[in-house]
Amino acid sequence: MNTANKLTMLRVVLIPVYMVLWHLDFSWNHYAALAVFVIASLTDLLDGYIARHYNQVTDFGKFMDPLADKVLVLTSMIYFCAMGRVPAWALVIVMAREFAVSGLRLVAVDNGRVIAAGWSGKVKTASTMVCLCLMHLWESRPEGLYSAPDYFKYLDWVCVAVIAATTLYSGIEYFVLNRDVLNWKK
Repeated sequence: MNTANKLTMLRVVLIPVYMVLWHLDFSWNHYAALAVFVIASLTDLLDGYIARHYNQVTDFGKFMDPLADKVLVLTSMIYFCAMGRVPAWALVIVMAREFAVSGLRLVAVDNGRVIAAGWSGKVKTASTMVCLCLMHLWESRPEGLYSAPDYFKYLDWVCVAVIAATTLYSGIEYFVLNRDVLNWKK
């Protein structure tokens, strides 16, 4: 297993650690969960760089890297949805896009083709991870930091809008660019 794939697997291992930290009851558990989320998110950036720069691109990495990203992002979004900070419709958009693109990739593999992550998918993943990190930050704020609690609701909505918009755009782009994979006549 090469270095890029090891970093991807590290991200997979960090997901349950992240989940446990959300549930532990100590004063700085959200900061600890944020730290793990940031580290896991940075492994995505690093493994992609290493894979491309050192010619470590593998079919395993093309499959596992986006899967690890999906699980990390969806885990965080589900927590925020349960807290009422991400509306269910936004979570459904993200989940539907992920299932649809995964389905497209399965059909492509059946046709002997591997669809790697495209540029818009990378922008979607990066912006989603940044937005979720920001949402963690204001989740972890000390009480009384800001006098107006509605301030954070607006920031949540900005993050949700960015996540939904980049998710929709990248999902549509995947299908437009790879429409030849879906042979409607078979």
